[in-house]
Amino acid sequence: MSKVRTRFAPSPTGRMHVGNLRTALYAYLIAKHEDGDFMLRIEDTDQERFVEGALEIIYRTLEKTGLIHDEGPDKDGGYGPYVQSERNKNGLYLKYAKQLIEQGDAYYCFCDKERLDSLKTSVSESGTEIRVYDKHCLHLSKEEVEANLAAGKPYVIRINMPTEGTTTFHDDIYGDITVDNAELDDMILIKSDGYPTYNFANVVDDHLMNITHVVRGNEYLSSAPKYNRLYEAFGWEPPVYVHCPLITDENHKKLSKRCGHSSYEDLLEQGFISEAIVNYVALLGWCPSDNQEIFSLEELVKAFDYHHMSKSPAVFDVQKLKWMNGEYMKMMEFDCFFEMAEPYIREVVTKDYDLKKIAALVKTRIEVFPDIREQIDFFEELPEYDTAMYTHKKMKTTEETSLEVLKELLPILEKQEDYSNDALFAVLKDYVADKACKNGYVMWPVRTAVSGKQNTPGGATEIMEIIGKEESLRRIRKGIELLEK
Repeated sequence: MSKVRTRFAPSPTGRMHVGNLRTALYAYLIAKHEDGDFMLRIEDTDQERFVEGALEIIYRTLEKTGLIHDEGPDKDGGYGPYVQSERNKNGLYLKYAKQLIEQGDAYYCFCDKERLDSLKTSVSESGTEIRVYDKHCLHLSKEEVEANLAAGKPYVIRINMPTEGTTTFHDDIYGDITVDNAELDDMILIKSDGYPTYNFANVVDDHLMNITHVVRGNEYLSSAPKYNRLYEAFGWEPPVYVHCPLITDENHKKLSKRCGHSSYEDLLEQGFISEAIVNYVALLGWCPSDNQEIFSLEELVKAFDYHHMSKSPAVFDVQKLKWMNGEYMKMMEFDCFFEMAEPYIREVVTKDYDLKKIAALVKTRIEVFPDIREQIDFFEELPEYDTAMYTHKKMKTTEETSLEVLKELLPILEKQEDYSNDALFAVLKDYVADKACKNGYVMWPVRTAVSGKQNTPGGATEIMEIIGKEESLRRIRKGIELLEK
C-alpha cells in the first residue's frame, strides 16, 4: 500500500469555521494514524472571496491546534507550489483542460451572460436554483471555435457530461452513491478569468500531489459523481473519499457564522482552551469504540479510525463543550492556567491582592475564563446584600445566631496578627470547639460577612487571607451593623 497522504485545502476567506477545523483535524489524524503525510494547500482561485489576512489566520490556527503540516507553502515537500494561484501561473490547469478538449471530454463555451440567464433552471436537493446548461457550444464546429478564440471572445471550458446512463461514486462513510447522468450539468472547469474552478483544480492537484485520502464536508456529496467523471476522463485512480456529517446547532440547523461560536477564533475569544476545542471537534461525527471523551492530540492520533465516523448530523452542543473545557482547566498546570486567567482577574480586581491565590480558588470552579468575573467580583468591593442570606437551614444559622457569632469573633480576629488561611482556620476551629457547635454554624456567617455572596470560590478563611486583616474586619463590622438594624 502506498504511503497515506492527506491534505487540508482551505480558501483564505476569513476565520476558520468549526467545520473546516474538523476537516483539517480528521485529515491530520488519518495521515498520522498511519504515519503518513499531512499537507496544507491554499485554494485561492476564487479571487472575489479572498480576505486580507486570512492566510495568517490559517497558519496561526494550525499552529495553535497542533495540526502541524509536513508540506505546504512554507514547507516544500517536492509537490509545490502549494498555492493554487501560483500553480495557475504556468498554465497548469489550462493544460489539463485542453487535454480533455482534445479527448472530446470537454469543450469551449462562448455563451454570454444574457444567453445563460435565459436557460431553464432546476432546483437542487438543498433548494437552490441551478441553471442547467444546454450543451449549445458543444456543437460548434472546429472553425467556429478557432474563429472565436482568434477574435478574443471570452470563454469558459466545460466538461462534457454524458446524458444517458448512471455514474457511481464511492465514499468510505456513505458507501456507493449512484446518480443519473441526465442530472449532471456540464460544469465549468476553467472560468472566464483564466482560473480553474474549485472542483477542477482539486482533482488535478490531488492527483499530482499523490493524495490518497480526501476529507470533506458532506455538502459536497452531491457534486462527488462529477469528480468521478474527471478521474475517468483522465484515466486516474481516484483517492479514498471520506465525507464528514453535517454540523448543526442545538436547533438542528446548519451551524452558521451568525451563531456566535462557529469559528475557532470565536471560541478562543469566549474563553475556551485550544486543546479542549480540538478534543470536542474530534467528537463531532466520530466516536471511539470505548466511548472515551477526553483525549490529548497524541491520544487521538492513536485512537482515530475514520471508519467509526457517523453519517448522522453532529450537534454542536455549547454546554457539552463548556463541560469539557472545565475538565481541561482542572487538568492544567497552575502556571499555565494563571497566565490565561490573569487578564480576566485584572478586569475585576484592581486592589493589591495576591492574584495567584484568587486564580487557585477559581481553577476548579469555572468552565470558561469569562466565568471568573462574576466569581470574584466581591474581592474588589463588598456587594450590597440581604441579611436573609445569614439564615441557612442546613447550617442551622439564623440572623440572630449569626450576629452573636460575628460579635463574639470580632475581638478575637482583631487581636489575631497572622492572617494566613491555616492560622485563621485554627482560630475559628478553636471558637467552634468552645461553642460546641458544627463548623458551618460559624463558617457560614463569617463567609457571608466577608463576601456578601451565597456562593464563593474558597471558604471564609481563604477569602480573609486574600483581602487581609483590615478589609476582613471592616466587612465583619459591616455585617454586624446590617444585622443590628
